Amino acid sequence: MASGSTTIFAQDLHDLQLPLLPRSAEEAARIAKVTAPTQDFSEPEKFEQKPAGAATVRARDTADAFSDPSANIGLEGRMTFNLGNGLFTKPWVSSPSSTTASDGLGPIFNARACQLCHLKDGRGTPPNNPDEAAVSLFLRLSLPADHTAEAEAIEGWLSTQNDPVYGGQLQNFSLPGIPAEGQMTISYTDRPMTLAGGEVVTLRAPKYGISNPGYGPINPALMMSPRIAPQMIGLGLLEAIPAADILAGADPDDADGDGISGRPNIVMSAEFGVPMLGRFGHKAGMPTIREQSAGAFSGDMGLSTPLHPSGAGDCTTPQTACMAAPDGADPKDGLEVSADSLELVTFYSRNLGVPERRDMADAEVLHGKELFYSTGCIACHTPKFVTGRMDGDVAQSFQLIWPYTDLLLHDMGDGLADNRPEGRADGREWRTAPLWGIGLTGLVSGHTNYLHDGRARSLMEAILWHGGEAQAARDTVTNLPKSDRDALIRYLESL
Repeated sequence: MASGSTTIFAQDLHDLQLPLLPRSAEEAARIAKVTAPTQDFSEPEKFEQKPAGAATVRARDTADAFSDPSANIGLEGRMTFNLGNGLFTKPWVSSPSSTTASDGLGPIFNARACQLCHLKDGRGTPPNNPDEAAVSLFLRLSLPADHTAEAEAIEGWLSTQNDPVYGGQLQNFSLPGIPAEGQMTISYTDRPMTLAGGEVVTLRAPKYGISNPGYGPINPALMMSPRIAPQMIGLGLLEAIPAADILAGADPDDADGDGISGRPNIVMSAEFGVPMLGRFGHKAGMPTIREQSAGAFSGDMGLSTPLHPSGAGDCTTPQTACMAAPDGADPKDGLEVSADSLELVTFYSRNLGVPERRDMADAEVLHGKELFYSTGCIACHTPKFVTGRMDGDVAQSFQLIWPYTDLLLHDMGDGLADNRPEGRADGREWRTAPLWGIGLTGLVSGHTNYLHDGRARSLMEAILWHGGEAQAARDTVTNLPKSDRDALIRYLESL
């Protein structure tokens, strides 16, 4: 895709989170050549086995396949990584507690530890039955708003506001004596689809609601969006792609007429106080890993950080017992998660390694790769980028990576629409999900649930949910012979 313009927005979008060095014209030309889509599917491409460049880790055949540190962070980096892992996996407790380094949970929350949502650093899963509490799937909440401050700074901002009673997300757990906000309900309707050759795949269409609301009736205008915990690998490399390279793929007006009109989400940075390119989250609502981590500490666990200093987390004023509950703030900084602790978790999240490819030279995998390219999947799932060259010894610096995402927003049609705006993303738009490591989901997470809410129970179901800009590619896949569809899935499983 090509935008036809390099000045899409009034503000400049700087990579404030990166110590980037400028690229020379010669270097830019080399990068353009190496990242161009291949035309040869007779054998694997050079360096394809290493999807994270020098940061790639060996492929393990255990559930820990996503839990190794980037291969190029050195001994000191591994020590820092292990400290961050300790914070990522530890359970937090309520305050006051004798374990003062781990108290401050809640008062309302979705999980007691980061690891409980991102089990083994992999994907979350929806509840298996109505009686099972949701842990790694929650509902984001908002109401329409006439105008917000972000609309003044960011072109195309879609104004919303948190619910004044239930906040920005539904917390289904709480500390003793404090009502939980409610329970998410999910019901499914089966939608059979017949593919070429007679194969029938049954999709399940979810409907979400809230039962047992703890703080009064739900506003009829409340917008709800389910979000499943994504896999954690390769995040630092996605953060290290220069914003200019991502914006170069944007084509908001479909100037090239290919039916694909990716748009960037632009969000206000809580850390830097200026608009930045959104990269993380299912609608690219967070600009950096540090802000994503701080947001999870606050919203998911009710823990204060330098970026979100309230010890009450997502509690609201009408939740009086919640607001009055004690917190676990350290007297030295007034925080439950210190700046150092947040930095350790950020380092850990930034350096979870991407496993090497498997079965790349297999004939069926190569055929599936050719189909992935020819059916138009790469229009959004961009195979390759080169990360920015950075000052200092940075593991993510100047690596050829294969994440299979453009990190842009795309209209995915009515079937996947949540009808809830987030930043510049409207209710039909979602960020292209990275595909690296997707074939290891079953091994790591013990399930094969995909998409933003885990509704798809297989890779084929995930493909069949694609609509909107991806409708043409989806229809092409449905009309392929079964042997070709099997080859396409085999290729995805090799990533």
